[in-house]
Amino acid sequence: MASLSELEKVTTQVRRDIVRMVHAVNSGHPGGSLGCTEFLVSLYFDVMNHQPKKFSMDGIGEDLFFLSNGHISPVFYSVLARSGYFPVQELATFRKLDSRLQGHPTTHEGLPGIRVASGSLGQGLSVAIGAALAKKLNKDNGLVYTLHGDGELQEGQIWEAAMYAAGRKVDTIIATIDVNGQQIDGSTDQVLPMGDLKAKWEAFGWDVLSMNGNNLSEVVETLKKAKTHTGKGKPVLILMKTEMGHGVDFMMGSHKWHGVAPNNEQLAQALSQNAESLGDY
Repeated sequence: MASLSELEKVTTQVRRDIVRMVHAVNSGHPGGSLGCTEFLVSLYFDVMNHQPKKFSMDGIGEDLFFLSNGHISPVFYSVLARSGYFPVQELATFRKLDSRLQGHPTTHEGLPGIRVASGSLGQGLSVAIGAALAKKLNKDNGLVYTLHGDGELQEGQIWEAAMYAAGRKVDTIIATIDVNGQQIDGSTDQVLPMGDLKAKWEAFGWDVLSMNGNNLSEVVETLKKAKTHTGKGKPVLILMKTEMGHGVDFMMGSHKWHGVAPNNEQLAQALSQNAESLGDY
């Protein structure tokens, strides 16, 4: 268990990591990473039952997390490193030749904390459902968490998985949608409007919660509330409203920072807005 002030400090440090990582190689995805920082920090530092120092692919007896929108790997790598899965210094290898920290998470390099290659959007929910069913068969009480982008919901496989989970009463899964309203080509409404997401997921048989994903205390409270909704015959979904680029004023709310790295001046500005450091790599 971590205090709110401790979580706030880690959140600031993770934002520093994100902008520094993408700046160093002039590539990567800062916008969505910054928007999902509170969520992943809360999950890994307070809510989820996991063992960073004893990582195994099967995760028996632990909660599992699957990142479906794998392009936001900077925030994922930072949180994994800061929570103890691998040395923080390895963040400096992000997207470099022979690095285990590739642009999208992969498994063949054996990076602790990564259980599935992701980034081909639409697949993560299916994987998470499979893991949840495996835990049920093994009488393992661990929960399975997964994160998706809202633009990812334009993939048909998501809705097949949603229908399956409800139909088979996979009630040990907590899926979260990052509803920032932005994707690589513009707003989600411009690319393909998705209508009332709460009504859609409820119609598919899911128990739906919502939260402000950039309010740290609300994120922690809602994730813990979601845990109390598991085991009741329905899969659980959280609609998480966030702002792309949150925490860096010139990135906030714009799809243009989906996959663009800051220059030297912009990096300095971003770091000044997230000034409290726990120790950069």
